[in-house]
Amino acid sequence: MIPDEEKLSNPQVTIAAIKKYNFSFQKKFGQNFLIDDHVIKKIISAAEITKDDIILEIGPGIGTMTQYLLESAGHVIAVEVDDKLLPILAETLGSYDNLTVVNEDILKCDIAGLISEASAKTGKGLKEENVKVVANLPYYITTPIIMGLLEGHIPAASITVMVQKEVAERMNAAPGGKDYGALSLAVQYYSETYLAANVPPNCFIPRPGVGSAVIRLRRYQDPPVKVKDEKLMFRLIRASFEQRRKTLMNGIGNASIDGITKERVKDALISMGLDENIRGERLSLGEFARLADILSEDR
Repeated sequence: MIPDEEKLSNPQVTIAAIKKYNFSFQKKFGQNFLIDDHVIKKIISAAEITKDDIILEIGPGIGTMTQYLLESAGHVIAVEVDDKLLPILAETLGSYDNLTVVNEDILKCDIAGLISEASAKTGKGLKEENVKVVANLPYYITTPIIMGLLEGHIPAASITVMVQKEVAERMNAAPGGKDYGALSLAVQYYSETYLAANVPPNCFIPRPGVGSAVIRLRRYQDPPVKVKDEKLMFRLIRASFEQRRKTLMNGIGNASIDGITKERVKDALISMGLDENIRGERLSLGEFARLADILSEDR
């Protein structure tokens, strides 16, 4: 649902609030605030937000996108680590009664608890399909945040985020390409990826030095592959990509994983009909799951 623009303050009004409160951008927080309303609409559209939804927004910044979220959703939980932004958010978003602002580090939050509290406020009951994460993420901690949300199994249907373009391409990559790696496999184990838009630097203040992209991760109820030992599979994946030029057999063989030698990896690959000198970038998620199942036997 895209809100009526007449209800929203112009981004320039929000920028004026920055000057009013003498706000200084903090490099340690990776602050690049999105101010382009056309891009914001693309994010709202990609996230498929409805009035029944609870939105977890990570890093609302000056509240430009938060206003659109508040107009589109039932309730918004805005988690902001920088307390100097709180008076700006109070001014720009003070007229909304469907907002909870939390001054915490998202990596340290009880996210499930926040969502449960917001659900109680709406009085509609908590349904996972109506919980969505939307964010313009700080680029320097994108991967820890994304993997924390996915591995933490938070009760949310999707995660729609602005990230560095290169990272979005890695998350969305298919086997065989230069962007395909451990992040691709980890993200695609938990979610279906969709690249919604590329975003140039001039859509932010201050302008970042890299291009950006919007990606939606629609979480799976069950992973697309079955594996006996999930932890082992991801250890194999990490070992396979730590030194991309090495063969998969050498990468895993040198990783000091108990009970797994180069010879065992070689035999497993041959049993799968794969070349013993294949590199990790050629294997699909399903093939890594099969490899893990074979290597988990008799460990």
